[in-house]
Amino acid sequence: MFYYYDPTYLLLIPGLILALYAQFKVSSTFARFKKEPSRSGLTGAQIARQILDTNGCGSVRIERVPGSLTDHYDPENGVLRLSEEVYGSRSIAALGVAAHEAGHAIQDATDYGPMRIRATLVPVANIGSSAAIPLFMLGLIFSWQPLLKIGILCFSLAVLFYVVTLPVEFNASGRAVALLASGYLPDDEVQGVKKVLSAAALTYVAAALQAILQLLRLVLLANSRNRDD
Repeated sequence: MFYYYDPTYLLLIPGLILALYAQFKVSSTFARFKKEPSRSGLTGAQIARQILDTNGCGSVRIERVPGSLTDHYDPENGVLRLSEEVYGSRSIAALGVAAHEAGHAIQDATDYGPMRIRATLVPVANIGSSAAIPLFMLGLIFSWQPLLKIGILCFSLAVLFYVVTLPVEFNASGRAVALLASGYLPDDEVQGVKKVLSAAALTYVAAALQAILQLLRLVLLANSRNRDD
């Protein structure tokens, strides 16, 4: 069962399908709205600066970084990094992404609980995701239950990180939409921003689902090996 045909792989299919759809959705939605300029005339960097300054985050720097959709907030250094296609763009998509990342900076400034939890989980989740599968496979090969359990525990930490990421991302998007709707953008452009950020959020949902299904698969494999022994 473990070396030829493993039916538990079927569990991963829904997550894979959602991940592929999410990737298509975010690419197509961003491509659509990056062609639509905002009537505000602001660039991604400019709107992020205004949002930061008016929400107690004036010390946060904004930097341009290479790549596509490489935008992120760095809480350790207090830097909001915007990709080249967002930093200087006046598109609806760029303003939505910039506002979303500014939302993370506001979360940091207001000590948003889930963000603090996620930051705490980063090192253990990285170790867990790297060590989980090798430990689990060794447990299968040598039929040693303690290794199987350790592998599952390590992967559980990675799953927890993905789950905690969801409220962090949803909250940042909610903040972005509310801020942009407060006077920066007209209603029709805010609707475009919602579509861009909803598509982006779907990628986080897909990642969490994939992790949960993989964890379930590991548990089923461990239980099956335990019965065989």
